[in-house]
Amino acid sequence: MTKASELDFGVDISAATEHARAMLVSLGVLCDPDTPARYVKALSEITAGRHLFPDRHLAKTFPAESSNHGLVLVPGIRFVSICEHHLLPFTGTAAVAYLPSPGARIVGLSKLARLVQEYAARPQVQERLGEQVVHAIGSSLDTRGAACLIRSVHTCMTLRGARAEGADMVTTHFTGRFAADTATRSEFLGLVGGTTGRS
Repeated sequence: MTKASELDFGVDISAATEHARAMLVSLGVLCDPDTPARYVKALSEITAGRHLFPDRHLAKTFPAESSNHGLVLVPGIRFVSICEHHLLPFTGTAAVAYLPSPGARIVGLSKLARLVQEYAARPQVQERLGEQVVHAIGSSLDTRGAACLIRSVHTCMTLRGARAEGADMVTTHFTGRFAADTATRSEFLGLVGGTTGRS
């Protein structure tokens, strides 16, 4: 993100750097003089998605090859986010699917990855991230339902508190046929490894 765009969004990097410096001094944390500026730059970069509108990636569609398209699935979408409770990173993968309505247009697969990554690039909670993804698909595309399974590791749980190293968190969100029809939901979970396998 350029300095011009930061100013456009009311971001004051200089002031944020001085506040970060004061915080570190108050905590008695000794570090390199340039650390506060690096920290602020990193935090601004990780949360750059807060200025974006991820749904725009679903605006460009194209005709499906079949008039009665089956499940469209993109597994293994890697993302980095930051927990809004502790401002510590959580990283993982998302599996996103939707079931186009008969004759409906579909979206490029890379757009689903960008959708996840931009919703992740802001202070987040994992449950909301999945909900935002399926809501965006449902409101932007003509579908019979959408699904999102997210598996991630939260450093707010591994570096502090319980220090549960190796533990991950799995959340699912379903709409339409995925929520109402067991077979459709089972097909999705089977393809992505359910809640116990690795996507």
